Amino acid sequence: MRLSPKFAALILTITLGAYAAAETVTGTVKNATTGKPAPGDDVVLIKLGNGMEEAARTKADSKGNFSFKYDDQGPHLIRAIHQGVTYHRMAPPGTTSVEVEVNDVAKKVDGVSLTADVMRFQVEQGQLEVMRLFAVSNTSNPPKTQMNDKNFEFYLPDGAKIVQSTATTAGGNPLNQAPVPQSEKNRYAFIFPLRPGETRFEVAYQLSYPGTITIDPKSLYGMQHFVIMLPKTMQFSAEGGAQFQSMNDPQQPDANVQVATMTQVGQPLSFKLSGEGMLAASAGGGPTQAGGGSSSMGQAPEARSGPGGGLGPPIDAPDPLQQWRWPIIGGFVLALAGGAFYMTKRQRAAVASGGVVTDYEVPEPPQQPITPRVSRPAALAPAPKVAPAAPAAVTPQAAPARASMLMEALKEELFQLEVEHKQGKITQQEYEKAKAALDGTLALAIKRDAQKN
Repeated sequence: MRLSPKFAALILTITLGAYAAAETVTGTVKNATTGKPAPGDDVVLIKLGNGMEEAARTKADSKGNFSFKYDDQGPHLIRAIHQGVTYHRMAPPGTTSVEVEVNDVAKKVDGVSLTADVMRFQVEQGQLEVMRLFAVSNTSNPPKTQMNDKNFEFYLPDGAKIVQSTATTAGGNPLNQAPVPQSEKNRYAFIFPLRPGETRFEVAYQLSYPGTITIDPKSLYGMQHFVIMLPKTMQFSAEGGAQFQSMNDPQQPDANVQVATMTQVGQPLSFKLSGEGMLAASAGGGPTQAGGGSSSMGQAPEARSGPGGGLGPPIDAPDPLQQWRWPIIGGFVLALAGGAFYMTKRQRAAVASGGVVTDYEVPEPPQQPITPRVSRPAALAPAPKVAPAAPAAVTPQAAPARASMLMEALKEELFQLEVEHKQGKITQQEYEKAKAALDGTLALAIKRDAQKN
């Protein structure tokens, strides 16, 4: 069967178009425990569209290298699996190369300790509501991941009904993680890897409350801080020789805060609660970090958002930038675009004249972490007056480097926006408005860069 020249040309055009639209991302899996590549590890490309969809899978070669091709332009996640434990690296749109660090796994690792145990109480409709946060630190050197079938254990009071529980790795989002009951009554274990850095476990539970109750935490570990928070309308008293110090929390003045520091295994920590009261809910729903964790206690269940319900911080505080976040981002994008135009104009004039220009120090665009919240960019602070540096010769390579910095910052903003939209952290209207502004600025930067080249 012979194809007509026009039909063959059409097929060739479609094929070349599909090839041109495909993107390639390459990378390396590095074993941070040994400082060497990790050959043979499974590597998965995950598309962050409707949830987390596996788009492709491969294995790292003898040098730890891997490669993926994909057609969609949305955000992706690179997952490496080493000795049964997963490790992740974000791949924003436009990413061409990544390095994923993994760690060797052991059942017992030196350097794992309990930094804080925070218990937060309130009473509603005859039920004692408890939010308990454990912050576990892994400072092993060389870095290793601890993983066993009883990786972190704790006790709950008799009759406790678990409502929700999550685990959160350093820089990650809360994941639903149910604790496993052990053979001993009221003893539970999280079977979750303790990777290098901090891991947070949160357990929300309820207890029948007759108006007074004695609680014995029965901690299985020594810790730096054991913290109890309850409304000032409730009464607290130490029991069985336990010693606590009272302190004030300026972020939550309605709370009675009791603290025991540098506790040892077996040290008495019992206490008695009586009375009723509710802790103030977070205004605006913006959690802050305290004791290394987060909680949304005091909010209605439907107000708790994020993966696993997002149990939120043990100390609630409003985000003062919540209502201004998108105007701020819009202004930040406009400032970047204006800076790119100004730099490009000056660079062209300098190259055309063959002379030199007086250059000024240009700060690197702030990089925002991938978190459910928008961090406060350094660009929001009043700009200091910068004295001119000594005259420097301008090379044609300087402009592309700065334009590349601009485009990388814009791509990072787009990726952050996509992640927050998928997590339901912003409304559809906010998403569309911000994305239109970012897309327009990125397109303008790409167009100017193409014209210049």
